[in-house]
Amino acid sequence: MIVVAGEALIDLVPQGTGALASLRPALGGGPYNTAVALGRLGSPTAFCSRASRDAFGEALLDGLRAAGVDVSAVQRGPEPTTLAVATLDGDGSAAYSFYVDGTADRLFAAPDRLPPGTRAVSFGTCSLVLEPGASAYEELLRAASAQGVFTALDPNIRPGLIPDPDAYRARFRSWLPSVSLLKLSEEDARWLGGTPREWLAAGPSAVVITQGGDGLAAFTRDGRVHLAPGEEVAVVDTIGAGDTVNAALLHGLAGWDALSPGALAELSPGHWTRLLGFAARAAAVTCSRAGAEPPYAAEVGGV
Repeated sequence: MIVVAGEALIDLVPQGTGALASLRPALGGGPYNTAVALGRLGSPTAFCSRASRDAFGEALLDGLRAAGVDVSAVQRGPEPTTLAVATLDGDGSAAYSFYVDGTADRLFAAPDRLPPGTRAVSFGTCSLVLEPGASAYEELLRAASAQGVFTALDPNIRPGLIPDPDAYRARFRSWLPSVSLLKLSEEDARWLGGTPREWLAAGPSAVVITQGGDGLAAFTRDGRVHLAPGEEVAVVDTIGAGDTVNAALLHGLAGWDALSPGALAELSPGHWTRLLGFAARAAAVTCSRAGAEPPYAAEVGGV
């Protein structure tokens, strides 16, 4: 079982470029998209979050169930669902505005235990910023790591939600001793201001950086850099592409029984090339269609 911990929200996806494009509601949130992608790829997956009892919250849970994701660890509440309004530029890249005050997922409480058979827990995005839930997710991250569970982190920076960037950067560094696999985009890396080697020294066994159409790079503690090119595709938008990469990495590692820091450190260059290539293929499928619509296993083949 791979557990994905974090927010589920509604993306209001523009049907064109510019601020006044018409909007279509879509199921979303970085961790939510990761969980759906894992389920569609065929990995046993559970979602750990707090969702509203409103119609959007019900639709979010229905989307998880349709992907085969276990929702028994999802807490419920009467507060409304978070909304994220996307704006697309000319090349399909998305920027976001968030409506988060008083929403259900901010009131997440750390569970007493993880679901039975948990092999990995994935964290990221808004859930690690918005209090009081952020502290609860941080508690879960540290507890999972202390129990020897593989942990994955995608900070997926949303600058508009971070009132004190320096404080967040310090908090991010404090998480690294509890992280097995760190994945982030080039933009996130620039915003955070560190380097893969610095982050590796702080804790993770590997750091994967996405480079848009240029592909992915994985940095490992043995000093190597593993590269895979991007897949050429007609980009509709990039919503959910990074979340799909998270899922593809975890799915591939699970298939190799490599969801442990030690096993991750022992992957060969050939394994990394295959894993990164698989993630690039999966992300390309997501980019080829509107909104966060990760691929099914039959669309991307094996690792």
